[in-house]
Amino acid sequence: MVRYALAIFTSAFLLFGVQPLAGRYALPWYGGTPAVWTVCMLFFQAVLLGGYAYAHAVASRLRPRAQAFLHLGLLVVALGALAARASWTGSPLAPGDGWRPVDEHLPVLRLMGMLAVTLGLPFFVLSTTGPLLQSWFARARPERSPYVLYALSNAGSLLALLGYPFLVEPWVGRSAQAWGWAAGFILFVVFVLACARDLLRRAPAANAPSANPAEEVRTEAEGDASAASARPSVGRTLTWLALSTCASVLLLATTNKLSQDVAAGPFLWVMPLAVYLVTFILAFSRESFYARTPYSVGLIASVVLVTYAHKEGPAMGLGWQVLFHASALFTGAMVCHGELYRRRPAPRYLSAFYLWVSVGGVLGGVFVNLVAPALFNTYWEHPLALAACCGVAFAGLMRRPKEETVVARTQRLLRGAMLVGVAVHLPVLVATDLERVRFAARNFFGVVRVLELSQNDPQQHQYALRHGAITHGWQYIRPERRNIPTAYYTTDSGLGLALAEQRRWRQALGLPTGLRVGMLGLGVGNSATLMAAGDDVRFYEINPVIIDLARGQGGFFSTLTDTPAHVEVVEGDARISLEKELEHGSRQFDVLALDVFSSDAIPVHLLTKEAVTLYLQHLAPHGVLALHISNQHLDLVPISLAHARANGLSAALVALDSEGDAVSSAWMLLSPDKEFFWGSTFRQSRARVRRLVLRGEPEYVWTDERSSVLQALRPRAQGRAAADPNVTDAPAVAGPSAP
Repeated sequence: MVRYALAIFTSAFLLFGVQPLAGRYALPWYGGTPAVWTVCMLFFQAVLLGGYAYAHAVASRLRPRAQAFLHLGLLVVALGALAARASWTGSPLAPGDGWRPVDEHLPVLRLMGMLAVTLGLPFFVLSTTGPLLQSWFARARPERSPYVLYALSNAGSLLALLGYPFLVEPWVGRSAQAWGWAAGFILFVVFVLACARDLLRRAPAANAPSANPAEEVRTEAEGDASAASARPSVGRTLTWLALSTCASVLLLATTNKLSQDVAAGPFLWVMPLAVYLVTFILAFSRESFYARTPYSVGLIASVVLVTYAHKEGPAMGLGWQVLFHASALFTGAMVCHGELYRRRPAPRYLSAFYLWVSVGGVLGGVFVNLVAPALFNTYWEHPLALAACCGVAFAGLMRRPKEETVVARTQRLLRGAMLVGVAVHLPVLVATDLERVRFAARNFFGVVRVLELSQNDPQQHQYALRHGAITHGWQYIRPERRNIPTAYYTTDSGLGLALAEQRRWRQALGLPTGLRVGMLGLGVGNSATLMAAGDDVRFYEINPVIIDLARGQGGFFSTLTDTPAHVEVVEGDARISLEKELEHGSRQFDVLALDVFSSDAIPVHLLTKEAVTLYLQHLAPHGVLALHISNQHLDLVPISLAHARANGLSAALVALDSEGDAVSSAWMLLSPDKEFFWGSTFRQSRARVRRLVLRGEPEYVWTDERSSVLQALRPRAQGRAAADPNVTDAPAVAGPSAP
């Protein structure tokens, strides 16, 4: 059994180890949006379905010798594909620059095409391993049950997922990961060769009628031994399909929810998938690991906690949010997988069982990625999946035991009533503020809503834009208040001070005060209220829905049309757009602002060493780089200072508290001029301005090859710099040399 265990464990480890790596390659090209991972998951589930279909066809239609030689031939082809790709592109897995999106149309199909070309065949071969080698094991050793190998497969997957964000991503670059994965694939091929040799050696016995006592296992749904051996009915097959689909939808919906509200990246991608796999391991290891009563109670409690977390929103700590969502995913998926295992067939139908379970996984991915965005303008699939899990638990509880006391029956019915109650109230997860929503849209980049607030207060009556749970600006409705600087973009904010000081310098030097300004991130265009006549402002925004709203669609926002500055909006990922523009020369921005990190799901690729180098190439000689680093969960001060130190820039942290029209904000300003932050604009501001430097070497530096959100996690975003032992105040200069 050892050779089969090694082959299946290695294949599962490689299968799930490559998934976050593939997402890392794709994420920077699609704006760091959470949908990147769910599309990747759809691709992986589709290929897994193809692998299971292949395994079922081979195991059920070919003799053992033919199976072995066919599969070994496929392994050789996959190895050749990896070698050819490494020879042509210099990496066995990295996609070439030709796969960069040229526009934002059909991103799902383009991303899936990229994944198919770069790792489709090796991934397909790995996906066939579990069911096929379990079938080989059942033929070669009919006296042993193969289901334990399925649990071992999930254990390998879980180890790969948990190891990636903690042991691999922060320390190993993408290129090294790709080569290490290729080496592991070669080792996997060696293990499969050993299994094929064992099958060929035992082929005559394997062709004999099965005497596996495990095929006569009695299960709850089977009734007796003869039913256990019978071909599964259509009803049972549809039950497999429904249970696996429900669990898959819950997995992807939870991932979407966490990725948009927290951070898009491997850390929060693998957590839900790891929890999902744990439920598979427990449910498929032993039937006694799943008991209906405790898991039904746990599901009720978890749904209540998730509802509470949704109500609290970003104010709740990251750890609690992740814990509550993980508990709901665990109990919900455990209910589905526990019921699924109780309805398992005899081992002779094992490959068909896994095939239908895989079909359910793909259907879940299709629903979340393609059907739900077309049907819903918010994440309705999350509460619907939780409600479906409650329905599964309710159906299980309603299966009355043969012997039941009156007290036990009363308790069972009470738990069933509680399940119905929490399921009915689940729409509260998306119904918050529904009465104030005036516009809602959903696309590849998430859910955008426009809310009408403070209707009873004419002075505060406003339209606000929310992306997920984060407000991305607002505009007052009264005409005389429509162009008041608000939110993170008041005159005393870091951006306001940077613009004002640049104007003061230029005026003192006798230069035109009109500025060239670049803004990564548009929101409702609130930053345009800080611009003046003669300014040339260029916004970079990836979400077409936000662009349309900022330009006046629906009549909610008008700052882009009201500003006296000249405004241009560039649609697409900001980094890709800036790289293309650099081919025709630098933009020479006096201020280049990155307003893309205030959401909890941040695009990490816009704050890597390579990205900052690109920004500096677009700055004028005395230009300022302004980073809006207000964030609920991430401390971006150390990484900002690391980039400043690497590029010889001076840095200042501008923190402003909420007051009046201003929202608490933190801006990190980077300038090549040491005296810039000692100008009168900063000295006279009510904001807290700290000139900061790193005391020693940076603890970490984000690069395109290596970066991890885990390195920046902390309980609260504001105020950490003061407590960081590696961050200190910069020494005062003798005095500003500029006028």
